[in-house]
Amino acid sequence: MRTVAATRYVTPLREGGSLPAIVEADDSGMYVLKFRGAGQGPGALVAELICGQLALALALPLPELVLAVVEPALGRNEPDAEIRELLKKSAGLNLAVDYLPRSITFDPVVGPPPAAELASRIAWFDAFITNVDRTPRNPNLLWWHRQLYLIDHGAALYFHFSGEPPAEAARNPFPAIKSHVLLPWAAALEEADRACRGRLDPAVFRRALAEVPDQWLEAPEQGAAARRAMYQEFFERRLDAAPIFVEEAVRARSRLL
Repeated sequence: MRTVAATRYVTPLREGGSLPAIVEADDSGMYVLKFRGAGQGPGALVAELICGQLALALALPLPELVLAVVEPALGRNEPDAEIRELLKKSAGLNLAVDYLPRSITFDPVVGPPPAAELASRIAWFDAFITNVDRTPRNPNLLWWHRQLYLIDHGAALYFHFSGEPPAEAARNPFPAIKSHVLLPWAAALEEADRACRGRLDPAVFRRALAEVPDQWLEAPEQGAAARRAMYQEFFERRLDAAPIFVEEAVRARSRLL
């Protein structure tokens, strides 16, 4: 992953509780910055980064992810005290997503409908990473240049907040798939299962985990290496358990028909 330095705070995005912001970086690019000091803490950035890397391994479309350095002086002229405090807490390494200007949020009512193959692969991916945040109310999908892009995976991998053992979490059938915004179009789930499983293996998981900065993983009770091992175990077991969550997805979709 590339690393950029945030040079200008442009505007906050107040749709979510974590106050992400549009910033300009030293490569002249514009990014949506996800702050390490936000309420969800670094766990949300860890999920965002890992899931983004896995989405790329599955050839799913998403904006480029970069690491972004925030200097304490970035918010010195910001009049909002809450934002100044957030910038102060987030000094150092954060995560940023390429900003897609004039993109449009996917609306399942307005369309256009996605192809069954893409909808099925996205539904499979979200079941694999236990992403509860791709619903009609909050699709986290953008249309940009006639292409559907995935965004915002900070709510995935929620077992790392609950403390549930990876072996147990990996066998979760993911009943939340019934609320997935693309499930009505996901008519090729079995085919997506074969295609996606063919692209993932322990080496892919290790490469994705290697991109996560140690400082985001370290905790008082567990070091970065142990945390990586925890995620590695989860993903390997989750891949083995794919028939469980695919069956749940197929069953949930059948109820929509």
